[in-house]
Amino acid sequence: MASFAEATAVEAIDSHTYSLHFSTTHASQHQPHTIALHLSFLRRTSSGPARLTIKDEKLGRRTSTIHVSLSQDSGHDRAAACVVGYLTQSNIHTETGITLPTRYQLHPSPSPLSSTKALRDNSDPNWTLGAHKHAKFRQVGNRVHWYFPRRGQPAPALADEWICFSHPGSRFTQTSLGYVVDQFPQVVEGYPDDEIVAAQGGGGGGGGGSTEVEGKPRLNWYPTVVLNLEVKKALPDEGVEWLFVRVRAKRIMSGRMDLEVLVLDELGDLVAISNHVCLVLSSERNLTRSAKKAVTEEAAGSKL
Repeated sequence: MASFAEATAVEAIDSHTYSLHFSTTHASQHQPHTIALHLSFLRRTSSGPARLTIKDEKLGRRTSTIHVSLSQDSGHDRAAACVVGYLTQSNIHTETGITLPTRYQLHPSPSPLSSTKALRDNSDPNWTLGAHKHAKFRQVGNRVHWYFPRRGQPAPALADEWICFSHPGSRFTQTSLGYVVDQFPQVVEGYPDDEIVAAQGGGGGGGGGSTEVEGKPRLNWYPTVVLNLEVKKALPDEGVEWLFVRVRAKRIMSGRMDLEVLVLDELGDLVAISNHVCLVLSSERNLTRSAKKAVTEEAAGSKL
């Protein structure tokens, strides 16, 4: 498997059609950090080449705002826009202004971590290497190792994890934070099977209908409608090996849910905050005919 950096490599097409805009076209702005991001997901994307088109909306001394559009060729809509958004660029290292302590803490408190070495060896008394559910369907999650609390998650609709890249030597950098805030165990699947089955049968968890395997929840698809990200801290240029992620839903209702994603470093410093608007749909909405068969076979042999 290619590393994350290799899989997301960018080729410049022209001065406004690529992703490294503030490292090239606007390098003189000295604003290398994306401090805020708003994305709307219009169409499904797929593995393969994509084109990023950038429009300068406002170039300023402290912050600049650009519009970005990601498009892919498809059978009917050639180079159709799949994702559109706004990025706010700045330089975290040169920011100045008022700073006050907020005394913010995670509640409930996450399980203590003895050391990242213990995580790597899977010997930490409170954390254990977890399996990535439905890896054939959600392949992007295979790029990280997920470590979950040994005694289970601390509350319903809440999931804690420590993550590292599965590719040897890969580290999380500023440019991979957008990926990090979209990699977590799905909180819906943390509920007991019978509760999920009842919700699905009633039309509240994917459109109703029968489950794929008797007595087991139907495999869901969780498309993101809107994603917002605010970066609080710049990671070291060389990156970090480990990050802590907490994801929490405040309401799951009528096939739609909110998600708050918090990212912290090994020191417990807040790195990023992300908020999502997601739908909860049957996986059949996002599968080809052949893929449906493979996922059904996987569900028959899995313990959700």
